[in-house]
Amino acid sequence: MTVNTALSVCPHDCPSACPLVVELPEPGRIGRVHGGEMAYTGGVVCAKVARYAERVHHPDRLTTPLKRVGAKGEGKFAPISWDEALDEIALRLREAADRLGPQTVWPYFYAGTMGHVQQSAINRLRRIMGYSEQAKTICSTAASTGWMAGTGAKWGVDPREIPESDLIVIWGANPAATQVHLMGLINQARKQRGAKLVVVDPYRTPTAEKADQHLCLRPGTDGALACAVMHVMFRDDLADRAYMARYTDCPERLEAHLQSRTPQWAAAITGLSVDEIEAFARLYGATKRSYLRSGYGYSRSRNGSVNLHAVSCLPAVSGAWRHKGGGACQSMGGVFDLRRTLLDGLDVPAAPVRILDMSRIGPVLTHDPKDLAGGPAVTAMLVQNSNPATVAPDSGLVRRGLARDDLFLAVHEQFMTETARFADIVLPATTSMEHADLYTSYGHTFLQVAKPVIAPVGESRANHRVIAELASRLGAIHPGFEMDEWEMIDQVLVASDLPGAEELHVLGGLDCAKVFEDAHFLSGFGHEDGRFRFAPEWKAEGLPELPDHLAVTDAADEAHPFRLITPPSRHFLNTSFTEMPTSRAQAGRPTALIHPEDCAALGAAEGDMVRIGNSKADIIVHAKPLAGIARGVVAVEGIWPDGFFAGGKGVNHLTSADPALPGGGAVFHDTKVWLRACHPERERGISA
Repeated sequence: MTVNTALSVCPHDCPSACPLVVELPEPGRIGRVHGGEMAYTGGVVCAKVARYAERVHHPDRLTTPLKRVGAKGEGKFAPISWDEALDEIALRLREAADRLGPQTVWPYFYAGTMGHVQQSAINRLRRIMGYSEQAKTICSTAASTGWMAGTGAKWGVDPREIPESDLIVIWGANPAATQVHLMGLINQARKQRGAKLVVVDPYRTPTAEKADQHLCLRPGTDGALACAVMHVMFRDDLADRAYMARYTDCPERLEAHLQSRTPQWAAAITGLSVDEIEAFARLYGATKRSYLRSGYGYSRSRNGSVNLHAVSCLPAVSGAWRHKGGGACQSMGGVFDLRRTLLDGLDVPAAPVRILDMSRIGPVLTHDPKDLAGGPAVTAMLVQNSNPATVAPDSGLVRRGLARDDLFLAVHEQFMTETARFADIVLPATTSMEHADLYTSYGHTFLQVAKPVIAPVGESRANHRVIAELASRLGAIHPGFEMDEWEMIDQVLVASDLPGAEELHVLGGLDCAKVFEDAHFLSGFGHEDGRFRFAPEWKAEGLPELPDHLAVTDAADEAHPFRLITPPSRHFLNTSFTEMPTSRAQAGRPTALIHPEDCAALGAAEGDMVRIGNSKADIIVHAKPLAGIARGVVAVEGIWPDGFFAGGKGVNHLTSADPALPGGGAVFHDTKVWLRACHPERERGISA
């Protein structure tokens, strides 16, 4: 029996932005999802998206607007009509702005969808109404700051060159779990060229298990390792001095600076052995076709930007940028030259407004004067594409702010998330299968469009439509509010001198890759002088002038002898997919990965409960001994909803809203904690 299919694009916050082929077994329903053809993804799709029908047709999908009838956070709601919901939201936003000025309203969003039309509509409304701006710091800011400090451009070597590489270094990423297509390219290089794979990560991930060398360093010490590697390259004449003279700013200063950054110095900081550092440095320096894939994990530390800049210096010292299959990549997002005027309403003059840091939503909502930047308290919010009650740092503080009686909160969502439970009005949102959008990627170079493949489930509506209907009620005027999604996509593409929406849809995507000389920065780096900067312009005090280890982390101490990292689970994407039964079953339960010797010292066997805590909170998880993690480090994978934890509190109750230096960014992997064996029955008996 032939099953009808339709083309789509994965909307989730993943580097791959996969083209999809969606089975349509009957009207209004999707079936199995397959990977579409693309030179980067090769027809492969992750297991989560392959079973996307579980998510689209989940019985817990929100399908009608709701109004709160219980206490905030209690989750009690009654159905209302769309007109009632939108009228109420518009009234409450208008009343808040009349009382305290428009900056008391804070539209809040992120990457629940990566589609530009659905993601950007809220910013167009923000600009026209003069609402508070949002610093989008929660994911990539620290990494981008570090990468841009050196290269000056937000791209790198196309990952499709990896099969031409002789060495691949995966630094602070786990593509076996989070980017399967990258692993496919790595496997090609290993089979065809005998390429080596080195993984730098604080614990033995599925990617590290496949590596020829795993450098299991302490969290937040990546800059020290990078400096020692460069020290060896200079010492052993493995540095490409001719390349540096032509393409970098101050190689002589760098060499002099690194003379004291020896492998012995780095070993004391990183916890690696001198032999491990020496072996990696010689391998990297001697292998000119070395491809360094920088992830985001190690940037999520108070010193993350400095660490990432130090790592990005490696191919500039070795000269790997010269060679096919050599160089580095952190993000490919800068290859796309979309004109965003229509998307963001940039043709409308904007009033000067404050910028509120999304990663510090807890301090913002609890009236921290510094975070409020001299403006009024936030008393009204519209949230789309984000679940800050769970995914933002310092969850306890975030929830305290969301629970304020004087805060009006509207949430547009697909499921009743923990953020939505605090809302006054909840609106049902479409999935990507039910609306059109325009997609770029930060892992490859293909521009794509997608049409809806089924009608909206229930009464759900797309972001673009909801914002347009609110704009009409608020008196916000802009051409973007008058267009449907497909018309907006077409006009954005045409304004960007690209094929129109229908043409791009027929093409199946447009490859926007840069030519070799530009991708490898042989035509110059992104700074005005065209040179890579070993000495970045941080524009902040207290940061090193040259690559170094910056000791500003939440370091372990006698009371908190462990360091907590919170890497992603291969079965979830932040809190997306946590509602899917198969993903939950495969993920198991919230678990702490702990070195066996640390488990023994705690008296905790596999499956025993342990309590992890600091001054903010404590949580209860099940222990799992893992030899492939540094002593004194504990990893809790995935952002499980709080209800899955024995104590009712999730992992982000422990993390800090402190910003990474110098430009901000969430520091999810930079938390000192204590661990204790936990005996709930005994504790209940004592409390009784």
